[in-house]
Amino acid sequence: MPTTGPRYPKEEFARRGDAIYERDIRPWAEPEHNGKYVVIDIETGAYEIDPVHLAAVDRLYARLPDAQPWALRIGYRYTRRFGGRRRVGSEAGRADGRFIVDLSRPAGGPDAARVAG
Repeated sequence: MPTTGPRYPKEEFARRGDAIYERDIRPWAEPEHNGKYVVIDIETGAYEIDPVHLAAVDRLYARLPDAQPWALRIGYRYTRRFGGRRRVGSEAGRADGRFIVDLSRPAGGPDAARVAG
């Protein structure tokens, strides 16, 4: 029966996942697959690539039910982005370096949600 949950500390996940990506996937995947997600089993090196993060995860688990997945977005430093970003040249930027995030407008895409004001 597959073990549920992570078997390694998060630092070990990152170390193994990044090493496999740099050695086996990045040389041929960038820039052709930039923006897609790669989900890597850190124990076997098996991976799945898909534009939809959860589709890649589901396919990896279908192949390897006991997988220890590490996810990356090809060509990006981060898989997901949290928080707002400064809009250069707009009224959103402030002189003190902080910025205003308009949460009343969704960013778009399937994960976007409108915040009640």
